Parts: sequence; structure tokens; C-alpha cells
Amino acid sequence: MASVPIIPDSYNHVLAEFECLDPLLSALRLDSSRLKCTCIAVSKRWLALGSSGGGLNLIQKDGWKQRLFLTHKEGAISRVACCLHDEDYVAVATSQGLVVVWELNQERRGKPERIYVSSEHKGRKVTALCWDTAALRVFVGDHVGKVSAIKINTSKQGKAAAAFVMFPVQIITTVDSRVVQLDYLDGRLLISSLTRTYLCDTEREKFWKIGNKERDGEFGACFFPAGKNSGNQQPLIYCARPGSRMWEVNFDGEVQSTHQFKQLLSSPPLPVVTLRLDPHYTSCSCSPQSLSFPKLLYLTEHYVMTWTERGIYIFLPQSVQVLLWSEVKDIQDIAIYKNELFCLHTNGKVVHLSLLLADRCVERLIRRGFWTLAARVCCLFQNSIISSRARKNLPLDKVEHLKSQLDASTQQDLITQLEELISKLEPLDSACSSRRSSISSHESFSVLDSGIYRVISRRGSQSDEDSCSLHSQTFSEDERLKEFPAHQEDEQGELDNVSHASVTVEADRNETFLPFSIPLSFRSPSPLVSLQAVKESVSSFVRKTTEKIGTLHISPDARVRQEAKDDGQLQELTVNLAAPPQEERELEPQSCQLPEKDHLRDLKAATAKAIAKLQDPLVLLEPQCMRRVLQEWLIYLEEKFGNKEPSASSVKESKSVCADEEGAILEENLELAPIDRNPAVREQCSILEDCTEKEYTDETCISKTMCKNRTDLKEPVDCYFQVSPPCVIEPDVQKDLTELTTLCFELRIFSCGSSEAEKSSDGGLPPAASWTLACRFMRTYFFLLDLKRLKQCIITLYATCPSVWETYIAGLKELTWHSPVALAMENEDMLKILKLLHDLGPWDDSPLLLVHAQRLYEKFGETALRPLIKFHPSILPSDIKQLCRNDPAHFLAYLDSLVKSKPEDKRSSLLRSLLQPESVRLDWLCLAVSHDAPQRANTVDVEGNPRPRSHLFTWGYSQLILLLIKLPADFVTKEKMADICKSHGFWPGYLFLCLELDRRIEAFTNIAYLDDLSLLNGEDGSLPETIEEWKFLLHLAQKHSPAFHHHGPQNGNAVSNGSPSCPDCVTVENVALLLAKAIGPNRALPLLQECGLTLELSERFTGVCEILRIAEKRQRALIQSMLERCDRFLWSQQA
Repeated sequence: MASVPIIPDSYNHVLAEFECLDPLLSALRLDSSRLKCTCIAVSKRWLALGSSGGGLNLIQKDGWKQRLFLTHKEGAISRVACCLHDEDYVAVATSQGLVVVWELNQERRGKPERIYVSSEHKGRKVTALCWDTAALRVFVGDHVGKVSAIKINTSKQGKAAAAFVMFPVQIITTVDSRVVQLDYLDGRLLISSLTRTYLCDTEREKFWKIGNKERDGEFGACFFPAGKNSGNQQPLIYCARPGSRMWEVNFDGEVQSTHQFKQLLSSPPLPVVTLRLDPHYTSCSCSPQSLSFPKLLYLTEHYVMTWTERGIYIFLPQSVQVLLWSEVKDIQDIAIYKNELFCLHTNGKVVHLSLLLADRCVERLIRRGFWTLAARVCCLFQNSIISSRARKNLPLDKVEHLKSQLDASTQQDLITQLEELISKLEPLDSACSSRRSSISSHESFSVLDSGIYRVISRRGSQSDEDSCSLHSQTFSEDERLKEFPAHQEDEQGELDNVSHASVTVEADRNETFLPFSIPLSFRSPSPLVSLQAVKESVSSFVRKTTEKIGTLHISPDARVRQEAKDDGQLQELTVNLAAPPQEERELEPQSCQLPEKDHLRDLKAATAKAIAKLQDPLVLLEPQCMRRVLQEWLIYLEEKFGNKEPSASSVKESKSVCADEEGAILEENLELAPIDRNPAVREQCSILEDCTEKEYTDETCISKTMCKNRTDLKEPVDCYFQVSPPCVIEPDVQKDLTELTTLCFELRIFSCGSSEAEKSSDGGLPPAASWTLACRFMRTYFFLLDLKRLKQCIITLYATCPSVWETYIAGLKELTWHSPVALAMENEDMLKILKLLHDLGPWDDSPLLLVHAQRLYEKFGETALRPLIKFHPSILPSDIKQLCRNDPAHFLAYLDSLVKSKPEDKRSSLLRSLLQPESVRLDWLCLAVSHDAPQRANTVDVEGNPRPRSHLFTWGYSQLILLLIKLPADFVTKEKMADICKSHGFWPGYLFLCLELDRRIEAFTNIAYLDDLSLLNGEDGSLPETIEEWKFLLHLAQKHSPAFHHHGPQNGNAVSNGSPSCPDCVTVENVALLLAKAIGPNRALPLLQECGLTLELSERFTGVCEILRIAEKRQRALIQSMLERCDRFLWSQQA
């Protein structure tokens, strides 16, 4: 077989195309000769493609779906730029020189709208667009060298500002030639023209020319931000120079050095991994390349990317190295986001490339099932793959699996090359040997009589510190494994491979043994932690080496006991490092557990039988039948997991069982959280040590963690929680048991006794007894209950019983007692704890977040509730109401903050979604009108009527109250809300409800008592609509004597009837004027005469009526004139 050229080990990165965008362009009809793609831009969410027809296609990168199409009549799209810090904005330049800024309104689900059109560059060719990195500002450069800035004003800043304030276009400068590239960073604008590069301080309006030597041609320039770990180091600037050179410039515009890449570019090009062609590499060097870099683009944290008509080039400018260069022809433009490159070719074709390590590329190809291509890349980059670093992502078993997928009849050459590669990979035995020698250099060994090696760590040494700090070791390893972020589709899986890959137990997997007979299980690609389990004790962990191998320290006490035992045999412990689900990231305490034998056979059979019965519609739709089925099943559950008083014999028996079978138990049940969390490691150590200590006391080794909050419950004798299974339960069986146990709680079936169960489920038992049974049931079967359904059931059925909720919270506290958040709660401040909770998210609707909120509230009080609004909807208002049930004012403050955190147009929909069940609306309304409210004596008189102007009082939660009463509801609920508002004197809400319930007479009566004419307006329907209503209102005004306005209790500025200084009081004259304005003075006077109220009217009324008559007369004349003109115009058109 002919030798295949192998890429040198100095090159370990590759450009790869994993998906073809040709179908996308075809669907967008951008692949025809008439219509093609002219420009490109990319952000985290969008891929923007401008077309020659004036259309802008915005495609969502997640799934490559076209979401928006923006049309422009001003010509073809020449440039497009996405705002990276606010993806709701896109800037577009057309062939006519107009710059259009769009607001997409995706957050509000509205239609995209043009918010600015700049004609500053009209008639010129816009050559560069660049967004400000912090503000909504766009920089524009054209072919004559003019640079301008467009400051955007949006609807997010308020409708008034958007309508009446338009910021002018700011002219930054005009350079001597065409603008080639613009870049912006930290208040400074970089302008690269055909002749030189300029640095502009946009805040102080200062300009610098970079360097003294000019150039002639298209040369780019870009900012190079300081790295995350660079401290106070300022960003750099790189400017392209002729002859494959770059200037390195500081942030003040001073040239520091010149980097030459001409000789470095004599290396052969690396192939682009694509599904279209097989990758080929030639080892023949080419001549040095003297190139002009038309643009420079900053790529991730270390690289600068450019291109020419020949290919793509990626440099490490700080170390003056070429990461790679690959031949890609006819590139017109490239848009980048992190490690993704979107290349626009001159023919309108778009190619999506990713920059990543070769081993990551092979791993992703294997995941997608491209076996042949993965094998070819693996053989080309075998020097890189052989390295120990690459084996983290591409271990030996994956390479062997790849070889097994190839066709032996047609791909024998590839198989042979892979076999050669496999033979060069470091065998695991040698890895064990090197790691063993590394361990032995820091630890000493002594051999016990049983043949077991005793590991003695040298305390205080650097090695010991490393072994005790698995977190620090993991962190350094992750730093070495840090790679480019992959596409969103594959990113999570790759990160898992780096940090904490899932471990699966394979029965046929061979084990490698150390010489002193301690079996350690290696399961590539995951870093495994193996434990030594002595027959009677497990005390602490010793973790070593870059493979994260852990061995368990044998405590001195346990070592003495071990030497006294006969036939001691070590049990292998395989620690599962699978990451927990995101919604349950808290570490659940594990304890010694009894092994599963045949004693669960009866429970399994009963469970299967019960589930089969419950699937029968006749049983499912009949509550009594369901209860009987569950009562029969509960007998078997109580037999296996129910409470039993521990006697001396049972203690002794359980001790012997635990001593004989502890190793096997831990091998089956012990699970650890991801190894990158140090508190979790400490927690597991403490749990194992607790189990060891319990074994030599009078306690049983059953996994029942004693309750920490005995004072909260009424039964201290039974105050423990079974938070973990007492034996191994298969996942399918656990799922069925959880479903049935939770169903029992929901139907209030707490005992297998028929009479007691029927009484508890039918409500025959007293409430206190039912609550006690519910608490006991939770404590006994906490490990079998669905915590989410359990919470909802408690809120719904046990809202009046605090003890049930307290029991639920106490169980959650036991479950998370050693979690990182609980440990931080003791020493950290509130902000650090909240940040830790945010970093552990997303929580979804996990109840574990609720118990952390409870701890925060207990420690910091009301101040801890307001920051919890950012965890909505993981934490709901119903949860907060339970947390602070003893102080409802705290709940109201949280609810009000939550509602006000949303825009005004979304508050009603949010509040409506929170009203589950609907009955909580009345409860919340009662709380809102009774807290931070004026005294009832100030708003309601002794007869229950409103006091004058009492509706003007300030209510702390008035906005929340109005939102609650304005939400849709049934008639009965509206009436109840009206009664609540009236009884507490919240008159704005009461008037609104009266009008909505068509109780208009009652509304007018209360308006008269409130004595505020402004309440009679047509906007909310409170203006009288019939003659009868006007008469009623006039009589109400007449009943109010002048003394009422003079001496009545005042909350405003009400004065005497008919006085010019009281235009807003409910007086006869004011109501009569309102009547004249509504129906006209000619109709109003007869009505007033009919009511006998003309004598109470002053000259002011007569004058106003005359003015109204004149205005009405002139209005009629104007209308008549307009009608005549329209008539003449229509007749002229017919002629």
C-alpha cells in the first residue's frame, strides 16, 4: 500500500463543513442567475443574507428556518450588519447609498419596522457597516472616505421619544480614500482605508494616524481584545501591511512591532473537511506567499482570520504563528461568530465552516455517522490524535468502533491505516504504570497480613494537597482541554466529554489491575473514580493523576478492624459520574443501602397488577374502585418500606447484614455528582463516613436520615425522612412505585387499613388526624413521591394546614442538606448565593430551588424575595405565598415586583397566567386592599358611603388591584370583587366593577358622594347615557346641600355649590353644563326646566350655553360648506 502523507503534529486544527447550505439557498431562491446573495452577516441567533433583489433574509441558525424577510425598494442590498449585543436590530445598506435600520420586535412578537433611514451617503457606495458594542449606534463608511454615525432611538425608550426625538446623523470624519473596513471597541473606532489606518476616540473626538508608512490597496485592520485572564492589559490592534505582514499596535495607536508571515506561509495547505470531497494533503512545500490581506477579523480569543482569492488564513499574531491555511477559492466576504465561518463566494454560494481541533472533528463526524470521512481525517491527523490530549475526546475504543464500521471489502486501505494508528496509541497498561509510579512518588505503602496495601499519604505535601482537592485538579484539566465552542447542536455533548462524560457500565469490559490486587475499572472516554471498599468501613478518598483515578483512604480505626477479620475480600466500587439532570442539580445525600434480593418480588407483582387495574376505564373513572386498588397495593408497600420500630434483635440483625454486604451495596448504589464540584465531593465523603460510624454503634444501617427540624413537627418520635431508597430499585420499578405512591397521596390514602383509609379519603377523619397521616406518609415514602406533583397537591388540598407544607419543606431540606447552596448559606452573603443559584440553573420547575428560596427567606427575610423574581417561572407566586404565609405583606411585595418587572402590555397576561387556581384572585385582592392602604375610617363613613374625595388617597398596591379586577372573570367573581373593594373603600376599582356589572345607578350614587366631576367621563363609560340617568344624577347633585361642600369631610379642594372655584365638584350647575355639552344647550334647557332646577343656575351657565350655541352653529355651517364643495366636485367629475 502506498504511503499516505500525514499532517505534521504542529497542525491540530481543521476547517470542517458539516452541513451544506445549498438547500437553504434553493428554498430562498437565491441560487438563480437572476437573484443571488450579495452580502452576509451573522450573530448568535441570525444568519442574514442580502439579495440582489433588495430583500433581506433573516434565518434562525437553530434549525435553519427562515423567520423574517425584509424588503427594500431602494435597490439591492450591498451591506448588512447585525447588532451583536441586541439582536433585535439590523442595519442594511442599499445600492443607492441609503442605510436602513430595522427593529425586529421579536421580544414583543410584533412586525419588524424601520426605525431609521439615513440618506447621508445617498448616491455613494457604502463599503463598511459596523455596530457599536454597547450603544445602539451604527458606523457607516463609503467609497469616497466619508464615515458617519447613526444613533438609534427605539420604541423601547418610549413612544413619545420614538415619535418626536430623531437624532441627527453625526459625521465622524472623511478620510483620504475608500473605507475598506470599520471596527469598534471600547469607545474607539478603527477606520482602514486604501492608504492607511486611523484610530478615532468617538467620545473625545480625537483622531490618530497609525504608523508613518502609507500603502496602496485593500488592507484590513481589527481590534484584538484582551483575554479573560489578561488582567488590566489593554486591547491590541492589528493592521495589514503589504507582503504578508501585520503591524501590532497598542490601544493608543502606537506601532509596537511588525510581524512577517511570508515564510511561514510556505507550508502546504491543510484540507477542508467536507462531505463533497475526500480530504487530500500533500507534504510538498510551496513557495513563500506575499499577500495583501483585504480584511482582518478577530476569531475567538487568540486568532486573527483573513482571506484572499486563494484561500483562508488563520494566524496567532501574538506568537507570530500560522494556525492553518486552506485553499478556498473565490471568496467575496466572510462573516464570523465565535468559531463559525460563513463564506460568501462570488457566485452567491454560501458555505458554513467550523474551526475546531482535528480530534473534535473526527468525534463529531463519528456522531453523525460519516464513517469514511472520519477515518480519512483520523489518518491524516494521526500525529495530533496520538497525543494524550486528543485521547480525551477520541479514546481508543472510539477509534476501534470507527474501524468496525468500515467495509472490509472496499475500504481495506483505510482499515489498515487505522490499525497502524491504533497500534501507536498508548496502551492503558502503560498509563496505569506511569500513574502508579506517580502515586508511589508521593505516598508510602505498607502490606497488611491479608495482603492489602495500605496507602499512607504524606500530609502537607503538594501531592497531598492536590489529591485532596479534586476540584482544583479538574479545573486545571479543563483548562488544558479548553477548545472552541462548537455549533449549538453539538456543543453540549462535546463539553460533557471534556468535563464529566457519562459513565456506562459494560459487562464485557476488561479491567486492568494494579499489582497489589486493587481492581480499578477504566471505561474510556470518561475519567473514572474507583473506590477501595474495606469489608466494614469506608472513610475518605484519595484522588490522583490526570485520569482522575481515586482510591479510598483506610481510616486507622477501620484498619485495625480489618486486620482482625478473616477472609476479607475487597469489593470493587464503580462511581457513576453521570451529570444529574439540569432541573435536579442539587446533590442528593446517599447513605448505606440494603441490597436488593428477591424480597421485592411480591411488591413488583402487586405494582404491576395495580397498574393494570388502573388502566381499566371502569376503575379509572370510579374513585371508590381506584381507592380499593391502591389500598390493596399499599399493603405490599408498607410491608417492604413502612415504618417498623427497631428492636434489639433487628438492630443486631441489620448490623450483621450491613457488615456482610456493605461493599456490594455501595457498588450498586453509590453515585457521585460531577467531579468539578468540590462541595459535592466533601458531601459524599461525609455520608460514607457517617455510614461507617453507624455500623459500630447501636443504630441500624438503614438509610433513614434523621430530621434536622424536629421543632417544626408534632411527632418527634417519627421525625425522620426516607430520602433515598433503602435498597436497589430498578428504574422502571421506581417509576411505577412513584406513580402509585403519589396517587395515594393525592387521593388521601395514607394507610392500608380499609376503615382508616376510607375515612381519610372521604373526609371522615378530623382534619388534624388527616394532616398527621399526610405528614407521616410523606416522611415514610419521601423517596417514592413525585416532588412536583406533591407540591401542587399540598397547595391545593392542604392550604389551611401549615404542618403539611412544613413537612414537605423539611424533606426537601434533608434532600439538599449537603448541597453547595446549603453549604454556602452558612458563610456567604445573599448576592453570592443568588449568583450560585443562577449558575446552577436552569432549574425549570424543580422543587429543589424552592427549598433554597426557603433558606434564603429564613436567613435574609423580605430582602431575599424580590431578587427571586428572576427565577420565575421556576418559582411561582403560590410558592412564595407558602414561604411567607406568616407575613402576607412580604408576599404582596414579591407579587407586585414580579408584575412590574414586565412591560405594561404584558402585565395582564402574566397575572392571568399566575391565577391558578382562579380562586386565588379573591385572596390576592383581599391582601392587596388590606395592606399599605389608607384607614377605612378615612374612605368610608359610618353609613358605608364613600367620603368625599376619598378615591384620591394613595394605595400602595393600586396598580396590582386594578389589574386583578380588570382581568376577565365570571359574574359571581366580579360581584365578590366589587364587595371587597366597597368594604375596604377602594372606590376606583368599585366604580369600574359597577359599570362592568351594569350597576350604573349605584356607580352614579357613589360618584356623587365622592364629589368629583372628573369621574363622569366618556372614556370608561361613566357618563350618563339616557335622559333618566341624567335626571337621576341631577337630583343627586341637588340633594347635596351647600353645607356639604363647605363643611363636609374633605380629602380634596371641594368648595361651595356653584362657585367658580369648584369646577370639579358634583353640583347642579356643573352637571347641567356637562349635560349641555353632551346633548346641546337647546335640549338641555327643557330638561332642566322639567326638573325644576333652572333657578339654581347662575349667569355662568347662561354664558356657557350661548358659547355652545355659537360653536354648534359655526360647526354646522362648516359642515354644510364642506358638503357643498364635495357635491360640486362630484358633479364636475360626471360632466
